[in-house]
Amino acid sequence: MALLRKLSFNVNRICEVTLFSLMVFMVGLTMAQIVCRVFFQALVWSEELVRFSLVAASLVGASVAFYRGSHISISFLTDRLPSGLRLAVQVAMRLGAVAFFVVVAWYGWILMGTESFQTTPALGISMRWVYAMYPLFGAVVILHLLAGFADLMGGER
Repeated sequence: MALLRKLSFNVNRICEVTLFSLMVFMVGLTMAQIVCRVFFQALVWSEELVRFSLVAASLVGASVAFYRGSHISISFLTDRLPSGLRLAVQVAMRLGAVAFFVVVAWYGWILMGTESFQTTPALGISMRWVYAMYPLFGAVVILHLLAGFADLMGGER
């Protein structure tokens, strides 16, 4: 289990750097688009790239939030439960989250295959690469959730 937690930690470090880079990239590209639209010729592909980057940043941000345990939760009810029942509810919630992200990753994988013949309008890249974000970050969130089981059982989270 220590190996799983270490892997989760290292993957999260990569995700945090990726998230920061995506945010800087989106701001820079949007500013470049504004400057080019006003003074030169519009960058017709930039809006599409920023849109896909925003989706990627949302998925990376969700994985970081799951690693940190900072996703939205309403805990006023579970905080009042006895410790054994509270642990059971938290395990059930994590198992439900794992099941959800298995579905996200699975259907993202299916979409990678079924939509691979389509290309994006402005960039002309295969939609396979756009849909690849879902199985990739679904797997990352599942990794964080499974690594968090050890902390949950040990009482750390």
